[in-house]
Amino acid sequence: MNPQTLNLKILLPVLVLLAAAGTAWAIIASKPQTVQQNAEPTIPKVNVVRAEPQSLRLNVMSQGVVAPRETIDLVSEVGGKLVQVHPAMVAGGFFAANELLLTIDPRDYDYAIVAAEAQLAEAQRVLINEQAQVEQAHSEWQALGEGEPTALALRKPQLAEAQAKLKAAEADLAKAKLNRGRCELRAPFAGRVLNKQAGLGQYIQSGAAVARIYASDVAEIRLPIGTEQLAFLELPLGQNAKTGLWPAATLRAELAGKPQSWQGRIVRSEAALDDNSGQLYLVAQVAEPFRETSDSPPLLSGLFVQAEIEGVRRDGLFALPRSALNGLQQAKLVDAEQRLEIRQLQVLRQEAERVVIKAGLNAGERVVVSEMPVPVAGMKVNAVETQPEADQ
Repeated sequence: MNPQTLNLKILLPVLVLLAAAGTAWAIIASKPQTVQQNAEPTIPKVNVVRAEPQSLRLNVMSQGVVAPRETIDLVSEVGGKLVQVHPAMVAGGFFAANELLLTIDPRDYDYAIVAAEAQLAEAQRVLINEQAQVEQAHSEWQALGEGEPTALALRKPQLAEAQAKLKAAEADLAKAKLNRGRCELRAPFAGRVLNKQAGLGQYIQSGAAVARIYASDVAEIRLPIGTEQLAFLELPLGQNAKTGLWPAATLRAELAGKPQSWQGRIVRSEAALDDNSGQLYLVAQVAEPFRETSDSPPLLSGLFVQAEIEGVRRDGLFALPRSALNGLQQAKLVDAEQRLEIRQLQVLRQEAERVVIKAGLNAGERVVVSEMPVPVAGMKVNAVETQPEADQ
């Protein structure tokens, strides 16, 4: 092999390696230098509201079902065939107080009155005749008798019997007239027909229910409340309670696709706590529930309603959004140096949209109402004040 060729084969790989090493060094030397900087901590942004003492009315919420003030069965006290039925005697029909609703065939009872009047006339004749005989017996004894006369001699028992028979005849006539009056079935109140159980021409027995009716002048709603809620209501629960002292109640429900409301008043409480729930039932009344106005439709029986009972008013309370407190009833506050403070508060009660605080806050303090992932006492925050909603 030629010596020059042998040297070339040895030097060529060495040159390639040297060229590669030089290229690598040049790439490393030209790499930009990374300047390490210390990252500044991010200050979280939080929404806060100013805590201001307020005078709040602490209404109590409840719910119940609308029911009539009075529901009764219209019962026939005499038997007979129905010969007249009022057009309102259908399910849902309205009627006035003391309005004639049903009439039973009265002819048998008219005959009974005539017979009773005849018996009364006979009893009156017998009594007059007996009184005359008593006077005659008294005169005869004075003329012919000696000593003290007996009651039988003066016909006193016969007179007493005639007087008793007259009273019995008078009672029979009064009863006959009473039964005649019972042929006409009238409602004791203005109301509405729930259902009818007898029709025209039907014979009904004495004591049979012919319809079920209810009063329409007043609707009632039983409202359960917990015993702890009594602290927020002014309820005259004593024996001498007056109606005017009971609180007002606003009833709400969705009817005909729209939210509706009716004004009522609590009128009484039930006699004892419920055995199962331990709650006290208050009874609210709404006058003229079927009166339809431009503001509200009729309050139908059986409707489920939400009730807001007017509560007491207390001063010096704080109302915060529910997001302001955690499960331990602690609030996050921001001090003048924009640092976070976690404080335990005394909650009076929790409502659907707010929490009412009775102690633990001072006027003007800023309370965090936005969510914070990991709140730490003393951490720096950026507080943005928001306007709370007005409370009543």
